[in-house]
Amino acid sequence: MSDTASVLAVTVPESKRSVVRRQAEHLPGDDRFALVDKHLKRVHFAQDQLIETLHVAQDVFGSLSDEVLLHVARALRLPPSMVYGVATFYHLFSFEPPGDHSCTVCTGTACFVKGADDIVSGVAKAHGVRAGETTGDGRLTLKTARCLGSCGLAPVVVIDGEVLGHQSPQVAVDRLDAILSADAPQAAGLGSVVVGGGA
Repeated sequence: MSDTASVLAVTVPESKRSVVRRQAEHLPGDDRFALVDKHLKRVHFAQDQLIETLHVAQDVFGSLSDEVLLHVARALRLPPSMVYGVATFYHLFSFEPPGDHSCTVCTGTACFVKGADDIVSGVAKAHGVRAGETTGDGRLTLKTARCLGSCGLAPVVVIDGEVLGHQSPQVAVDRLDAILSADAPQAAGLGSVVVGGGA
């Protein structure tokens, strides 16, 4: 019996475990929990599937909120502190909702040597966002990664899931500008709307 299992055996009596699982399966208000529950059932609520379950939950929700972490903890019968500790240990997990678009700059050794920091700085300056954050309008999240495994293409930028090699600060900024302007909110016509009455 693992240390975790022995702690659970002491802290959660067998008669209460099904109650804990039912509570985890029936958090109100969001049907996305059903998708996480489907994964949990597929892996038989195995505690050793915590990291995979967190990945599934993040894919479904976009980020890991306190409510999501608590749902996973209850379903896997793990202390919430353990689930939170694992989620905060790995940099691939996010606790803030992502922007509509994402830009991840590789800062691994090959990319760093070829100017990755300049790309991060260029994108940050052009879009008013720091690495690890999302713009105020929620349109762009700028992230860095230690290595994306595409060292032959250094420096590498991933924009909305598309791997782009041999980037420069200006090329990355131009690409983001094009993407962001292509789906810019249709606010152009709002200037002609009259709000409130007037003669």
